[in-house]
Parts: sequence; structure tokens; C-alpha cells
Amino acid sequence: MITIELSSFLMQLKDGAIANVGASNKSATVKLYDVESANARAFGDERVKFVFEDDEGNEVEVAVFPEEIEAIEDALADVRAAGTVEGYTH
Repeated sequence: MITIELSSFLMQLKDGAIANVGASNKSATVKLYDVESANARAFGDERVKFVFEDDEGNEVEVAVFPEEIEAIEDALADVRAAGTVEGYTH
């Protein structure tokens, strides 16, 4: 699930409720560049929430289960071992 807060976005307001306009087949992609801070904390008793924020106050939160964390750790180890990111090697 993704929660998006949008301003200046056209939605239907009817009888005091905000409703989607158009088909219900929408999807979203969120990308955040130039991250200034990154944190991780427990999210409930089953997940870890990663929070990324840039210098303009834009924030992305991602809650993942332990098996996804292990996949991320493995991918990071591969990137580090490959030495393809300057300053991120053993």
C-alpha cells in the first residue's frame, strides 16, 4: 500500500467526501534523489520502516518485512563488493 498526499490535485468532492475521478486502475512510482537523511526503526512487531528525506523536506517511508531486509542487505553487499560506487567499498 502507498499513501500519497497531493496538493493541487483534481479530485471529486461530493457530499463532504473526496473521491477518485476516473478508473480505479491507477498506480504510483515514488523516487527521491539527493537524500540528506536515512533512518530505520521498528514498525509494529513484524516490519522495519525506512525513512528517507531530502534537504527540501520531501520524505519517503517504506515498511518492509525481514525477508525483504535480507534481500536488501544481500544487494548492498553485491554493490559494495563490485566497487562500482565511489566511497562504498570494503
